[in-house]
Amino acid sequence: MRFYSYRVEHDYGLAPNPFGKYCTLAVCKGQIRKNSKLSIGDWIIGFGTESLGVPQKLIHAMRIDEIITFDEYWNDKRFAYKKPVINGSLKQMYGDNFYHTVNGVVVQENSAHSKNDGIENEEHKEKDTSGKNVLISNCFYYFGDACVEIPTEFKSIIGPPRPIKSKSIPEEVKEPFLNWLSLNFQQGRMGDPISWKIHLAT
Repeated sequence: MRFYSYRVEHDYGLAPNPFGKYCTLAVCKGQIRKNSKLSIGDWIIGFGTESLGVPQKLIHAMRIDEIITFDEYWNDKRFAYKKPVINGSLKQMYGDNFYHTVNGVVVQENSAHSKNDGIENEEHKEKDTSGKNVLISNCFYYFGDACVEIPTEFKSIIGPPRPIKSKSIPEEVKEPFLNWLSLNFQQGRMGDPISWKIHLAT
């Protein structure tokens, strides 16, 4: 079991998308999503940053239960509710299910990563699709704006400001950390995305 830890610079409910029964990671974090060692049962853990105003606080932890392609994600009825509705609620606006292929060509649907007029954003498209995989979790803890401090004995899990941390996380802290999560918190979404306050303030 591997832990992939990183710092969250933006939390809009897009990456990861914690809504409904599943927490999904379909865009951003290409380093994790394309990692050749990624396996079912691994965990992805995101911690806050200074820019979010919550440095080193736990924002989410998601166990990888499925690894699928963009087309499988797009065509699976379970994830239809994660297709974005730009003029909908904030939850709908930040749906992450917007890549699929048409006649072998990758299409970016109108979404939070396309341009304002719905035209494809090639920079986002290249970065997002370089990740190749969509990661699905039905065992997750998403705190968002209810993010929490983790006990001192688990601080070694927190990643550096930018890169992904995995190999350097000590094996002996993994099970105790997961036990701490399960004993103290309910699975699922416990807060709203931190960056939503930008929208709600306008």
